[in-house]
Parts: sequence; structure tokens; C-alpha cells
Amino acid sequence: MKTDIEIARSIKLHNISGIAKKIGIAEEHLYHYGKYIAKVPASLINEENVKKSNLILVTAITPTKAGIGKTTTSIGLALGLNKISKKKTIVTLREPSLGPCFGMKGGAAGGGHAQVLPMENINLHFTGDFHAITSAHNMITALLDNYLYHNRGTANSLKEVVWKRVLDVNDRSLRYIVTGLNGTENGIPAESGFEITPASEIMAILCLSKDIDDLKRRIGNIILGYNSDGSAFMVNDLGISGAITVLLKDAINPNLVQTTEHSAAIIHGGPFANIAHGCNSIIATKTAMSYADYVITEAGFGADLGAEKFFNIKCRKAGISPKLTVIVVTTQALKMHGGVPIENIKDKNIKGLKKGFINLDKHIENMKSFGQNVVVTLNKYNFDSDEEISLIKDHCDQRHVSFAVNESFAYGGDGAEELAKEVIKAIDGTPSQELHFTYEDNDLVETKINKIAKKIYGASDVKFVGKAAKKLALIDNLEIGHYPVCIAKTQYSFSDNAHVYGTPKDFTITINDIIINNGAEFIVAIAGNIMRMPGLPAEPQAKHIDFVNGFVEGLS
Repeated sequence: MKTDIEIARSIKLHNISGIAKKIGIAEEHLYHYGKYIAKVPASLINEENVKKSNLILVTAITPTKAGIGKTTTSIGLALGLNKISKKKTIVTLREPSLGPCFGMKGGAAGGGHAQVLPMENINLHFTGDFHAITSAHNMITALLDNYLYHNRGTANSLKEVVWKRVLDVNDRSLRYIVTGLNGTENGIPAESGFEITPASEIMAILCLSKDIDDLKRRIGNIILGYNSDGSAFMVNDLGISGAITVLLKDAINPNLVQTTEHSAAIIHGGPFANIAHGCNSIIATKTAMSYADYVITEAGFGADLGAEKFFNIKCRKAGISPKLTVIVVTTQALKMHGGVPIENIKDKNIKGLKKGFINLDKHIENMKSFGQNVVVTLNKYNFDSDEEISLIKDHCDQRHVSFAVNESFAYGGDGAEELAKEVIKAIDGTPSQELHFTYEDNDLVETKINKIAKKIYGASDVKFVGKAAKKLALIDNLEIGHYPVCIAKTQYSFSDNAHVYGTPKDFTITINDIIINNGAEFIVAIAGNIMRMPGLPAEPQAKHIDFVNGFVEGLS
């Protein structure tokens, strides 16, 4: 069987101008990055068209470490809808991060015959958006350090600095560092650290801004530290919000590429759902909705993370609401949640599969709590048995939830026709209700965290320890308690313990710290031992990536 990269190479790409023309975007609006990639201006959003478009969210049950195939399913669904319907469909995704690509995943552009192309470019430097975000973030750090250096020992020196550095590389050794060593000419010695670029507040701001003016406003409101009187010291206090916006003037525009079947795809932004809000940009989603009848978007990791944040943060701020939510399952993930050892989850195990339904059921219940109609789809692998598939279908039937098998990995749009038909049937017959949020804007931040933990995760209690309790008081002092909450926690469990599978009961979520993203306008609650700078595995994917005879190898 061909690898992802071999399939991608076998497809003759269409000029991006032709792809744009098919969805109604004129050549004059394109900023070309070669023949097959273009940026489109954020100004193309048409709010009246946005209201008419059918937005579809793709999410998943709690995944295995190998993932669950949401991106492949999202692309496949777009291919299937474009095959069976005369209406236009666009898939809109997040950009891959170099950290996971060279760490565990090897790529994040879909798989098999359901990919976005050119996959090598998308998986690597693409149009430089991640680099621009990294540079903008670290430019703020450098200018802040310069301010501290020149104001040391004066009334303008800061009592506390909270702004760190970012890098789009998995590097655990950079989590905690000391800067400014070896003499005063090299700066002021201070503790600092790195987070991965997808966790940068600049990334969150880019993905939540409505336009470049909004981007500049939000950048100016980023809190960098605190003055001696306890007041917040912001980017605006450095007078550099305009300069940082300049670094992002191109990155704010979404990227247009194509699928393996030459339909349009828009890719923009890349926050992780375990440590950030996990959704692509509002600008990208609304651009797609301005030009397509159906728009598919995904939210990272399981529905307890990505989908919850998609609804409670992105939809709340953007004023959008999906007509349908698709939950992706695999037999492997179900068996893992049914207690089957990880090394055996590809083997047939009916008992383990059935026990794993409790994880699926909790995600269905959660999505319905938001008012969403749900379609469950099995991302099929070649080792899945007919008996296992029938059991999943019967289980969904008993719960009055639509079910479809997705084989887009193997067959492209043809393999997603069953799913596409179920999606259209659901949207035409019983579209989702008005969106119900988990909490209200005027709830206390502590209350918001408790509601997410108890309603979505199933926790019995929430404990605030360490810095978290003090940060709650600070939030009150800053009068920003109306911000939504983004809980950073493990993606492998409803709990904050990565090794507790299934649907745990009677557990406590421990909040160790709270980060105020004043520019992004949400509060990040750090649960358990989650790290905002990942490490590399013992066998990094980088060992398998190479350039051989003029071709990139090892991406998937």
C-alpha cells in the first residue's frame, strides 16, 4: 500500500487560481505562494453569507496516542459532500506544528486519499504563519527585556514578569531556564522558560481576531507583568503594539490550498486543544462560510477539549453555531477505553469494544448538552471486523444517533459518501438547536471551571492549589471575570490523569495555576501536570524524515 506522501505525490495539482475560481474567489484577491498555495485577504468575509452557510464540526471520542483521524475524516467528509451534492463545500483546518510533526505524528495534513495538498509544504514551513507568530512573540520578549534592563533600579522596574518565550519545537530542556547570565552587559539574570508556539497568546489572538485592527487592539492588551503597585503592565505600556502587528500583517490572512480531489481547503492557525483553545481562526472559518454552502471544521483532540472550547470560546466570540457535530470513533480507541492493553487494541475484542462505549456515550451526552445533533462516524481501518462495525452501529441506533462508516482514507470521496449522506440528512431533517453554553459570561471564573469539570468531564470536585487561588483574586482585581475559560489538561482522559481511560467517576480536577490571556480575552486554567512545552519521545519521528533523491520522505 502506498504511503501518504506517495499518494500525495501521485496527484497532479491544479493551479490555485483555478481552485479559487471554483468557489468564487477572483484571481485579483490572491496573494500567491507559488502555483499551489495562496493567501486570501481577511476582508473577503461576507457576514450575510456566513449566516446562510451550514457549519459542521468534526470532533472525536478521547483519542489514543496515535490519534483518531479527525483531520482525515474532516477532509474526507468534504470530498464526500462535494461528490454527492451540487452545493459547494470547503474544509477549514488548523496548520500543523513542527513540534509534533518531528516528534510523534510525522504530519497533520490528513491521510491516504483524504489529504490537503501540497502536503510537504503544509507540514513544514507552509506560508510562514507559525514563524511570524514565533517572531512576534519573541520580539515582545526582547523588547520587554530591553525595557527591564534600561529601567533596572528605578520606579519603572516591574515587580513580576509573566511573559515567556516560544519555539515551534518540542524541547523539554527549555521549559525552565535562566537568562541574562555572565555580567550586567548581558541583561538582568531572571528565571524564564519556553512554551511551544501553538500555546502562544499571539496564536490565540490571531485565531480569535475578527480583523487586523482587532488583532492590534488585542496585542496591546497582552499582560507582560505587574508593576510594584500590582497594576498590570501591558504591551501598550511598551508602545509596540503597532510594531508587533506589522510582523503579523500577512499571517492574519488565511491560506487557500486544495484536497486530493481538487476541492478548496482553507488552513489557518494552529493552537493545540490540550494547552490552548484548539480551533482554527475565526477569519478562516468565516471566509469559508462566505463562499460555501457546507463548511467542515475540526476541533483538536477529544470533544471534552476541542469541542468544548470551540463552543464556549470560539462560537461565543464569533457568533457562529454548527448545524451538526460529527464524532469520530475508532475500534482501537473504544477498546482502549474498554480496558484492552494498548499493544492489543488492533486485535478483535468484542468485550473490550463494548466496554469502551461508555466513553463514546459521555461525548454524545456532552455534545447534546450544547444543543447539537450528532452523527457518529467510524474511521475504518483494514483490521476492523464486520462484527465490530455492526456492534457500533447497533449501539448508536439504540441511542437514536445516526451512524456512518468513513473509508475516505482508502477511497477518498467515494469512501465518504455514506457519511456525507447521513450529514445532509441530519442537517436537512433535524439541524442542531440554538447553542447552549456550559456557563454564563457573568459566572465567576471559579464557577466556570467547576461547571466544565463537572458537566463535561464528569468530575466530582475541583481543587485550586498553588498559584491558582491567588490568580482568582487577581482576576477579580483586574475585573476580567467575564472572560471564558480554557482548561489545559491531558487529552487522553476525561480526568487530569493521562492514564485513566474510559469514563472515570468520583475524581477531582486539580487546578495548579491560572494564566491570564488578556489579549486573547480568555483565562487558561492549568489542570494536573500538563506541560505547555512538550518533550520528544524516545524514538522521534525526525529520525525517519529525510530528503532523498529530491524528495521529502517520512512525512505522513
